[in-house]
Amino acid sequence: MSFLQTIRFWEVCGSLAVAAAACAVLGSFLVLRRMALLTDAIGHVLLLGIVLAFLITHDLKSPLLMLGAATTGLITVALVEAVSKSRFVKEDAAIGLVFPALFALGVILATYHARNTHLDVDRVLLGSPEMAPLNRASIGLYDLGPLSLLVMSGMFLANAAFVLVLFKELKLSSFDTGLAFTLGFAPTLLHYSLMGLVSLTAVTAFDAVGPVLVVAFFVVPPASAYLLTDRLSVMVPLGVGIGVTAAVAGTTLANVLNVTIAGTVAVFMGATFATVLIASPRHGLIRMAMHRVRQRRNFFETMLAIHLYQHEGTPEEEKESRLDTLHEHVNWKQRDTLAVARRIVARGWANQELDRLRLTPPGRLEALAAIGPSNPQSVI
Repeated sequence: MSFLQTIRFWEVCGSLAVAAAACAVLGSFLVLRRMALLTDAIGHVLLLGIVLAFLITHDLKSPLLMLGAATTGLITVALVEAVSKSRFVKEDAAIGLVFPALFALGVILATYHARNTHLDVDRVLLGSPEMAPLNRASIGLYDLGPLSLLVMSGMFLANAAFVLVLFKELKLSSFDTGLAFTLGFAPTLLHYSLMGLVSLTAVTAFDAVGPVLVVAFFVVPPASAYLLTDRLSVMVPLGVGIGVTAAVAGTTLANVLNVTIAGTVAVFMGATFATVLIASPRHGLIRMAMHRVRQRRNFFETMLAIHLYQHEGTPEEEKESRLDTLHEHVNWKQRDTLAVARRIVARGWANQELDRLRLTPPGRLEALAAIGPSNPQSVI
């Protein structure tokens, strides 16, 4: 790789990294509010705002295109809420009703009114991060670097400042809107301020990374962080770190394999989420499966302790506690019964005396705790 290619590579990495950071900062609150799918809607309806603004200005470089796209994003949020509050459909269905219609309207307007204008459909739909270094910012003869890198860096700083200043209010309104309203935190204003920043972030990232990666950056890193921690103050920076890591690693992998950057970064994030989903020490599938196994084992051990306790001192105690016939009384398979018996002996809940089980004081306490004081005479 030549020196110029190396510079371009790191410029692409930087543009994607700051875009990932800018999106992930806000994405954590979208995930908590169960509004992650709205980013997909906003990412697609931006085309309508761009086309409408272009029809007014007839200038693809006009800043009004960004304003039109951001406004369309907010209109989408308002329409989704209006439809969902009608109580005829739920919020997910409202999103599915609103954004396809607006996106399709944008496509129709683009093909009908701007057919002679260079609007690359592939770039609009998929994005071209590798082209970001070609659009550069400069002052006179001094090159400042890729415009997308500078714009997304500013967007990240704005989003980070918004979250830092209003973290307490955003946290409360995300978990309990009613309490936030009672305390005078104006949750509606906070909501639309948040969605306005989401829309503006999506607009600024649209040209650099495309709507597919915009949605991925908003949703996947925060969702991965959500599985790793229960603290919002940790979740937000962790999501940013996961997004930046995925952007750099995905770009590097795409460069090695000579494949599309946007697709590779998205796949890398998906693989990251799948790994976290499986192996998370707090909410991973492996831990949940192990927890269910432990619950099942503990249930049977407790039931056997209850069985032994309820027959202590009765005429049936000898036959009810014999290992060779115990499975008949508890109605379990003999192999499973013997395995449970070995475990309660290992836990110190019972002692094995020849072919019989006798509860120890700890085992008796466990049985009493499970039965409760209200029904000590129930028999298995």
